[in-house]
Amino acid sequence: MRRVVDLVLVAAALGDLHGDVENHWCLRLLNVGGAGHEGRATGFYSLAHVPSHGETRVSKPRGAIAIPTLVLALVVALGIVLWSRGDLNSLICDGDCGPANVIPPRSLTSDTQPAEPGPRLPKPGDVDPAKLKAAVTPMLDAGVLGPHVGFSAVTPSNGTELASSGSGAYVPASTTKVLTSFAALSLIDSQRRFTTRVVGSGDRIVLVGGGDPYLAVKRTKTSDPVIRADLTTLAKRTAAALDRTGTTSVRVGFDASLFSGPDASPAWESSYVSQNIVTPVSALWADQGEANGIRAKDPAASAARTFAGLLEDRGITVTGEPSATTAADDATTLAAVRSATVARIVATLIRVSDNQAAEVMLRQLAIAAGKPATFDGGTEAVTDVLEQADIDTQGLVLHDGSGLSRRNRIAPLTLAQTVNVAASTPRTAQLVADLPVSGFTGTLVDRFAKLKTSLGTVRAKTGTLTGVHSLAGYALDAEGRPVVFAVMADRTSKVAPLEAQAALDKVAAAIAACRCGQ
Repeated sequence: MRRVVDLVLVAAALGDLHGDVENHWCLRLLNVGGAGHEGRATGFYSLAHVPSHGETRVSKPRGAIAIPTLVLALVVALGIVLWSRGDLNSLICDGDCGPANVIPPRSLTSDTQPAEPGPRLPKPGDVDPAKLKAAVTPMLDAGVLGPHVGFSAVTPSNGTELASSGSGAYVPASTTKVLTSFAALSLIDSQRRFTTRVVGSGDRIVLVGGGDPYLAVKRTKTSDPVIRADLTTLAKRTAAALDRTGTTSVRVGFDASLFSGPDASPAWESSYVSQNIVTPVSALWADQGEANGIRAKDPAASAARTFAGLLEDRGITVTGEPSATTAADDATTLAAVRSATVARIVATLIRVSDNQAAEVMLRQLAIAAGKPATFDGGTEAVTDVLEQADIDTQGLVLHDGSGLSRRNRIAPLTLAQTVNVAASTPRTAQLVADLPVSGFTGTLVDRFAKLKTSLGTVRAKTGTLTGVHSLAGYALDAEGRPVVFAVMADRTSKVAPLEAQAALDKVAAAIAACRCGQ
């Protein structure tokens, strides 16, 4: 059965690859090699074994060939239908294919290579505002969305507003991460890595946090690619360095001074930390400060204790408890590990909506902007980046980088223009490809299930808090025209969150079903 499924998936993939590349179907197949650098396919299936000249073929009756061939053709046809509907998604990709396995639309990506010859695509600006508004208005009026619903759609070619509904700014929830990620990619080299170091002076060594949001205690073969650095490797390298100098006993300190200010936003609910919802933000933590489902109140100290234990496992005696300190600027580096690239970090935090990583990146972009590595410094830097990009910031209020704060306010136009500017700028274009795909990846993997015509044609960041739902990204209309949009509702029914979520999906699906050409 596994062979049949594999063949069905391969045939479906081949059929899709020869079809319209504007369809975002998942490309990763069962056991098809691996994903190479940045998700390029490196493996192929051999669909048939061609005998060499020295082999002997055994002839079979025609019926013995024709019947299996007919059955196979039917299976393949069924597989293609199921593939296009998204019904094979969980089988193909274990629920989430990941952005590297989805073809981004040519009309909303920056590409330095010449365009492949093919049929003429509709111009991005060929959208009739009246048709678009007529398509989405009934969906925006859904009662479950409540009395405060906002919508904005912009023209990809120049960012002018095509259609809008509602007024003012809204509680954005996790769509805030679109702004945070755009600013991070604007200010920080996408190939930059953050270094966690151990420095030494005499009988004392200091674990220095570099603000790696995905530093782990230990990496495994099945670890997410965003996890590149770990304390186990760092302890091994540190022990080796100490052995070379004949040092067998040390005191351990830890330095998390890269970030400053409060480690929990005053604009967050007071229960976020006390009820184990978030870890206090730190430049030094391991596994985001979480162990056995419990979040550390002092993640830097917790990481240092874990590191000390790993050193002892390698024959180094650690005296006393690890203590907070500040490493000297000229301290000698004994060992170091480096994080995944900023590009990889942003891709992950957008896809899975990682609150912890978003807050770390808010501080990293603040540092890149020459501002204090605090909530205020980071949000000021985000606002500056948006204004420099000529993005409308009317009504914008930010208190964090993740969207956990209910005091945040963002207008739909701000979100839509941010997505649009990101797509048109090579430095930030990856943000568009990082957005979850309807029915296939990230926080949209379990959505749009009943909206078959919009599977794979919507790419958007989600936002969810109690009574708050939002989407920001783009959809391809029925004729392949990209429509960049944001839809927000922050007074939805608190007793029907799934229904409110589905109502927003229907707004995006209405765009996908619209023949919105002029």
